[in-house]
Amino acid sequence: MNPEKQQPLRDDLQLIFDWIKPHSKVLDLGCADGRLLAALVQQKHCQGYGVEIDTSGVLVAMRQGINVIQADLEEGLLHFKANSFDTIILSQTIQAMHNTEIILQDMMRVARQAIVSFPNFGYWRNRLQIGLQGHMPVSERMPYQWYNTPNIHWCTLQDFDRLCEKNHIHIIERAVMTNNRRITWWPNLRASLAFYRVGQP
Repeated sequence: MNPEKQQPLRDDLQLIFDWIKPHSKVLDLGCADGRLLAALVQQKHCQGYGVEIDTSGVLVAMRQGINVIQADLEEGLLHFKANSFDTIILSQTIQAMHNTEIILQDMMRVARQAIVSFPNFGYWRNRLQIGLQGHMPVSERMPYQWYNTPNIHWCTLQDFDRLCEKNHIHIIERAVMTNNRRITWWPNLRASLAFYRVGQP
């Protein structure tokens, strides 16, 4: 890995980076170009592994020295042993998966804790576009039209809370942001992006 080529992380990835302890064993599902994993390996001396379906992302990650597997997350994590990682990351991907509940359960099997981020469909601007303009929301966090979006499961913070409760998943920590600023009050209405750190009770 070439340290001088390491670019600053986006604010959303920086928040995830800050939650991960040094020397952790980390699995990033949908790791894209491996930028987050590269920062974790270089700066926090983590053991980083990634899963990515896109060939171009896999190649970029490999050039950074990241151990990455090209695979479809919809097929599950059966090739990973139970409790084989300290932290597993699913960043802005869960809303694009068909088997949301199954992948969440599998993440809890594979790692001691998971970090999940997703666009909050309950954000007031999204509600406004539907309520007043009569069309599906298009925003910074959801920059697609209804007919070409990869997102198939829209959810709010309350929806994810209930999913965790149903599956007996403990919410360790939650953070929310809008325009790269942390939100502290009325999060389900005012936040465009949600971050959860979860684990088994």
